[in-house]
Amino acid sequence: MVGFGNVELLQIIDAVAREKGISKEFVVSAIEQAIQVAGRRKYGQKHNIKAEIDRRSGEVNLSRLYQVVEVVENEYVEIDLKDAQEKEPSIEIGGFISEPLPPIDLGRVAAQAAKQVIMQKVKEAERDRQYDEYKDRIGQIMNGVVKRIEYGDVIIDFGRDEALLKRNSVIPNEHFKHGDRIRVLIEDLNAQSKIHQIIASRTSERFLAQLFAQEVPEIYDGIITVKSVAREPGSRAKMAVFSSDNSIDPVGSCVGVRGSRVQAVIAELQGEKIDIIQWSADPAIFIVNALAPAEVSKVVIDEDTGKAEIVVPQEQLSLAIGRRGQNVRLASRLTGWSIDVLTEEQESKKRVEEFTTATKQFMETLNVEEVIAQLLASAGFLSVRELACASMRELSSIDGFDDEISEAIISRARAHIDHQDKEILEKLEHMGVEKDLINFLNLSYEDYLKIAEIGVKSLDDLGEMSPGELFAVLPSAKYSKENWQKLIAQVRNRELSVSKED
Repeated sequence: MVGFGNVELLQIIDAVAREKGISKEFVVSAIEQAIQVAGRRKYGQKHNIKAEIDRRSGEVNLSRLYQVVEVVENEYVEIDLKDAQEKEPSIEIGGFISEPLPPIDLGRVAAQAAKQVIMQKVKEAERDRQYDEYKDRIGQIMNGVVKRIEYGDVIIDFGRDEALLKRNSVIPNEHFKHGDRIRVLIEDLNAQSKIHQIIASRTSERFLAQLFAQEVPEIYDGIITVKSVAREPGSRAKMAVFSSDNSIDPVGSCVGVRGSRVQAVIAELQGEKIDIIQWSADPAIFIVNALAPAEVSKVVIDEDTGKAEIVVPQEQLSLAIGRRGQNVRLASRLTGWSIDVLTEEQESKKRVEEFTTATKQFMETLNVEEVIAQLLASAGFLSVRELACASMRELSSIDGFDDEISEAIISRARAHIDHQDKEILEKLEHMGVEKDLINFLNLSYEDYLKIAEIGVKSLDDLGEMSPGELFAVLPSAKYSKENWQKLIAQVRNRELSVSKED
C-alpha cells in the first residue's frame, strides 16, 4: 500500500512514539490523515476519503464516505436515502455509507505530502508534550549539555529536549563550547516557537535563589525564606533572607562554615560577589541592612512616594553609593524603595532649604506671620496640603498654638486646596480627561494632571501605556510598577470582555 508491510508500519509507529515521547494513538492518527491526503490526491479532492489502520494487524483500509441526505446537492460526498438503503437497509438521514477503495501506492509527490502531514502532526504532539512536561518546571534548575552555539545563543540538550539560552541570558565573560555541562534555570516557555520553546537563563534573580536552595538545606526545607534578590550578573548581587525560627541565623546558614555554601554559588556564577542580608518587615531596618557594608546615620521614609532618604557620614558616602552607583542601585532594587543617599552636610543644607521654602509658602498662601509659618515648618509640615489634612490635635500640640489658631490655619489651608483643586479640575475637563478614568484611579488632581500631560486621558489611553511609563511620572509605593501593571491588565480585560459581547 505505502511501500512497506503492515508489520513494518506498526514497528515504525512504535519507534516514532518512543523517540518523540508521544502516544502511539496520536502517531496512528497522523499517519491516517497522511494517507487520507494521499487518497484525495489520487481520487480527487472533492471526495471524502477516510483511512483506518488496524491497531493490531497494521492493515490499512481506505474508503470513500457519502452522507445520507434527502436531496443530493453534491454527488461526490452525498447520497439520497433510497440509494443508501439499497446498500444498508437500516441507514437513516445523517448517517454515512462507506465505499471500500483499493489500496494505493504512493507516488513521489503523494508520499512527500503524506510525510509532511505526519511530521507536522508529530511536531505538534511533541510541542504539546514538551509544554505539559515543563510548565511545572518553570523556576527550577536543570542540568544539560551544550549542543551547539548559534550567533551567541546556546542550545542546551536535556536528553530528549532542547532549551534555548539566549546570549543576553548568559553571564558576561562566560564562554561555552560543545559538550560542556551546564546548569540553567527554566525561565519561561514559548508555546509559539516552532524550534525552541524552552527558554533558559543564567542571569535571572531566580537562578541565584535556586542555586542557594540547592546548597542550603534550610532554604530547600522552607526553614529559611529568600525574600528578594537583586543582581548585576557576573559582578555583584544582594539577597535578603529571613527565618521565622529565632534559633536559626539565616545569613550564617547561607554563608556556611568558612563560607563554603556561598563560595559554591559564587563559583557557579563566575565569581559574582554576593551580599547576604537579613530581611526585616521594618522598611527602615531593611534599607539599612541592604546598604551594608556602609554605615547609615539616619533614614527618612516617605511611604506616599516610595522614596527613602539615607543620611551617611561623609567618609561613608562612596561606600554607600558603591562603584558607579552599584551598591545603592542594588539596594534599591532589593528593597523596592527609591533610595537617595546624602551626607550629613547635604541633609542639613536640604532641611534648611525645605524649611525656608515651606515658611515662604505658608506666609504667602495662608497669610500668616513669619513666626507662625516657621513654627509650622519646624513641626514637620512642608506643604499646604499637609496642613489641610492635619487634625486639630496635631496643630494644637505645637508650642504657642491654641485651638483658635489651629482651626484658622486648617480652614485657610483647606480653602486654598479646594480652590487649587477646582482650578485643576477645570483644566482636566478642558484637556478632555474622562470621568471614567478619574473614577477608576484613586489619584490626587495634581497626579491626574501629570498623567494627562503624557496622553492618559481615558481608560483606553491607560490600557495602551506601559507600567514603566506611568511609574516614571508617578513614582510611588502605592502605584508601583506591579500595581500599574495590574491596573492596566484590568482595563485591557474590560476591553476584551466588551469586544466579546459585541
